[in-house]
Amino acid sequence: MADPSTYRPKPGQIPDSPGVYKFRDEHRRVIYVGKAKSLRQRLANYFQDLANLHPRTRSMVTTAASVEWTVVSTEVEALQLEYTWIKEFDPRFNVKYRDDKSYPYLAVTLNEEYPRVQVMRGAKKKGVRYFGPYGHAWAIRETVDLMLRVFPVRTCSAGVFKNAARTGRPCLLGYIGKCAAPCVGRVTAEDHRELAEDFCDFMAGRTGAYLRRLEKEMAAAAEEMEYERAARLRDDMEALRRAMEKSAVVLADDTDADLIALAEDELEAAVQIFHVRGGRVRGQRGWVTDKVEAVTTGDLVEHAVQQLYGEEKGDAVPKEVLVPALPDPVEPVQTWLAERRGSAVDLRVPQRGDKRALMETVQRNAQHSLVLHKTKRASDLTTRSRALEEIAAALDLDGAPLRIECFDISHLQGDDVVASMVVFEDGLARKSEYRRFQIKGRVGDTQVWHGEGQDDVRSMHEVVARRFKRYLAEKEKTGEWAEEPAEGTLKNGDSLSGEGSLKDEDGRPKRFAYPPQLVVVDGGKPQVAAAKRAMDELGIDDVAVCGLAKRLEEVWLPDEDDPVVLPRSSEGLYLLQRVRDEAHRFAISYQRNKRSKRFRAGPLDAVPGLGDTRKQALIKHFGSVKKLRSATIEQICEVPGIGRKTAETIAVALAQAAPAAPAVNTATGEIIEDEAPVTTETSEAPASAGAAERRGQAT
Repeated sequence: MADPSTYRPKPGQIPDSPGVYKFRDEHRRVIYVGKAKSLRQRLANYFQDLANLHPRTRSMVTTAASVEWTVVSTEVEALQLEYTWIKEFDPRFNVKYRDDKSYPYLAVTLNEEYPRVQVMRGAKKKGVRYFGPYGHAWAIRETVDLMLRVFPVRTCSAGVFKNAARTGRPCLLGYIGKCAAPCVGRVTAEDHRELAEDFCDFMAGRTGAYLRRLEKEMAAAAEEMEYERAARLRDDMEALRRAMEKSAVVLADDTDADLIALAEDELEAAVQIFHVRGGRVRGQRGWVTDKVEAVTTGDLVEHAVQQLYGEEKGDAVPKEVLVPALPDPVEPVQTWLAERRGSAVDLRVPQRGDKRALMETVQRNAQHSLVLHKTKRASDLTTRSRALEEIAAALDLDGAPLRIECFDISHLQGDDVVASMVVFEDGLARKSEYRRFQIKGRVGDTQVWHGEGQDDVRSMHEVVARRFKRYLAEKEKTGEWAEEPAEGTLKNGDSLSGEGSLKDEDGRPKRFAYPPQLVVVDGGKPQVAAAKRAMDELGIDDVAVCGLAKRLEEVWLPDEDDPVVLPRSSEGLYLLQRVRDEAHRFAISYQRNKRSKRFRAGPLDAVPGLGDTRKQALIKHFGSVKKLRSATIEQICEVPGIGRKTAETIAVALAQAAPAAPAVNTATGEIIEDEAPVTTETSEAPASAGAAERRGQAT
């Protein structure tokens, strides 16, 4: 626990102007970001008597080891910079709203030549028009099915579209009139895009004008005695009205607004948002957050507004945002919203009428969401705390292991040996800090070939040593700290493999700089001994190590002949199992992915120093191994990345190899004939290959 007086700025150092400040811990991680109209007055509040601080604020300032600030010109700039830094650093003491589920959106891909209507989840993409979110995907599909009669926009995938264009036959929807079939040229790209834009206009709430236009067209068709066309237009209007009925009318027809309501207690807050477009509720979503700092309702509203509109621009930000309480001050938030929309935004508390009544409905939803969350997770914080305390007691640790790292090794009969590192903080998975490793098989100065002499113990020693070498390297870089990457920039499966540069391409350090309090290895006494030996060789003596054996779920400690046996009902054992199982899952997925992409090209496999990339480049250039075998050295040198010495080595290897050796793509298990052109693209293994893979002994 740090003493805030040790890093308190000297009097007169802090400017009396707007700005944004960051608190960092001893490892230089940003743990809190805040903004202030006056940096001097705001920061002074943190360095008063600890007894006068809110418990969570006290926890933050005693965890921190330094404070920094950046001066800006206006409060609006401070708001924008605060949002940017919170997204970038993901500080643990800032309010973090979590979606209580992944909401589906109705999306129209206007960025494609032939726009497509589909259900989408996850991060929003540029050039795609979104409507929602909806509570259920089936609600979107029901609405789309009704509207395709009037707006026959493409809904098929890219593969189906290309296949229909190749064969000249549309899909079923094209035959029954629910798709304009641009794939076979029934409509031009311009006409199809116009249909998609009409669809978007209708979904955006401009329904009245479109229905009136259809009604006029129906009357005109009836006057001209085109009764079949009039009947079709009548049915189109009925379909659109049925689609509109699925969205309740709550406000005036021209109202575009978002209503944000909060339900909170001392520890948590639930947020509910209703999206009203054209007077109808077009979407709903909810968030829940742990209140890790002392915040008011206005502060929670400000954070919710930042979360909701931080990535939005234009019409995605409505004309009105109705909230239960206004941030203090409110003017910077309104100006920030107006900049994102491009016009004025009214941020206010509804006082009477339909909007007040609807806000009460949203408030009831927020209260129900908080009650439901507490029912499911009320014991979660307590359970996690109890689990960490049980682990600390069982392993005789000085304190609860707030950061746990677990390592697992995976291979298939000695081939494609890989390792995974997963991170749990405060008992929860932190996927942005997961890492994966390709095992080099190097023990001391001796190279151990995979499949012969390589085993889990050596691999565990190697991966733990590499992880803590990186930690020591970062630790030695005193005075050269850079900001850590934002959570989400390194996604599950996109992590570092190997021991490359200490920094990413953008100059940021990779996240090996933060040591755990506990290292867990998947295995028993030998694996634990290997991990401990690797740490001892590097002089790491302040990190605890244990192993969890699968067979009896025993916890092994270094230099102990007998395991620690935790009760089966123990929350600590349950947490260790979750950590171990997550490491196993992550390692298996990486190993299978790596194995599926491995490319074997027959005789080329025997050429020393020739990797998969250059093998594929050779096969792609010449088309087959047979044609490559008959090529001259000068022709081989024409392939990008192939020098004359490598070309001579390839020519000698092919001359010595048996002519019948085929090229094999292990992604499909398919033998590639010498005469046939070779593709380097991989696809998912067929069912038979998958069955064979499941019969393999992946560990």
